[in-house]
Amino acid sequence: MPERFVVQPRTASGPLPTASRAAARAHLAAVANANARSSPTDPRVPRDRTATARHPVLEPLARYLDDPDVTDVFVNGATGLFVDRGNGAAPAQEWRAREEDVRDLAVALIGLGGRHIDDATPCVDVRLEGGIRVHAVLPPVSAEGTAISIRVPRLDTPDLAELQSRGMFDDDTRAKLEVAVARRENLLITGAAGAGKTTLLAALLGCAPVSDRIVTIEDVAELRLLHPHHVRLEARQANLEGAGAIGLTRLVREALRMRPDRLVVGECRGEEVRELLSALNTGHDGGAGTLHANGLHDVPSRLEALGALGGLDDRALARQVASAIGCVLHVARRDDGVRMLVAAGRPVIGAGGRLEIEELAWPAP
Repeated sequence: MPERFVVQPRTASGPLPTASRAAARAHLAAVANANARSSPTDPRVPRDRTATARHPVLEPLARYLDDPDVTDVFVNGATGLFVDRGNGAAPAQEWRAREEDVRDLAVALIGLGGRHIDDATPCVDVRLEGGIRVHAVLPPVSAEGTAISIRVPRLDTPDLAELQSRGMFDDDTRAKLEVAVARRENLLITGAAGAGKTTLLAALLGCAPVSDRIVTIEDVAELRLLHPHHVRLEARQANLEGAGAIGLTRLVREALRMRPDRLVVGECRGEEVRELLSALNTGHDGGAGTLHANGLHDVPSRLEALGALGGLDDRALARQVASAIGCVLHVARRDDGVRMLVAAGRPVIGAGGRLEIEELAWPAP
């Protein structure tokens, strides 16, 4: 490890359509068996973080990236480094670095992802080999020094059974989720950052029949699926001359030409919501997306804001969503770090013509 980075030894420290549970289980077992036979290990998914962390640029962070419990690493200039192991960010007392060293680290990490960061472009986001996502901000935009935020992909790709064992939902809710996938419901998963939206979405898509062609569209590709036919599209930012950007809106249109059986937008954050809703309203069943929202009943206002970016007024947005989305699933992370599916609802058009969410009786509170 370079001498300028010091890491000291750590001290102890609704109403979905109903179907019999047996039929749903049989369907999922058949899909799992088919996927296991048809899907070799994806070489893009690292089964061992050590190989990735030993790249010279990542060596100062290897200790944290190799830890299977770590989900996020934050470097706040010379102030210090914080690590999230599922219970919130905690300071790493053993880390020492100067501001100039942290800036050099940010430049190197962004360069490893094939982009450039400097005073003219002080905020950059990249995905490294193996799925590690890095976001860096330089001063003076970051007032307290260079800020580096690293999202570390989980080594495993849990299925619904594994998520149930972790306490995300109970057996009855799992059966309803399985039925929703089997019946090709269009799903919208909502929640705060780090609540488990992407994890749940990946597990649900892993239940899709092996014959399905799944096309996922993301700003930065994070979805890892246990499925043999997964095509990933990733947005591209503009180059130094401000040209070459390919946004999510265009990628949704491109994906429709790829004959997807299931069209998925990893995170709706702008006008691409119009294209997704249009696709889901024209025969592309079994699609899905995620959305940042504080609660189930905050979803309409979030969608209205995004719809406005795409030129949809409140009433047009309500009709599109009520027709396109079969179920909204809201996830949250408890204080002890456990991610849970806490609410589910169906989009409906309210008395005033605006979007509302009708809460379902599952999952049980």
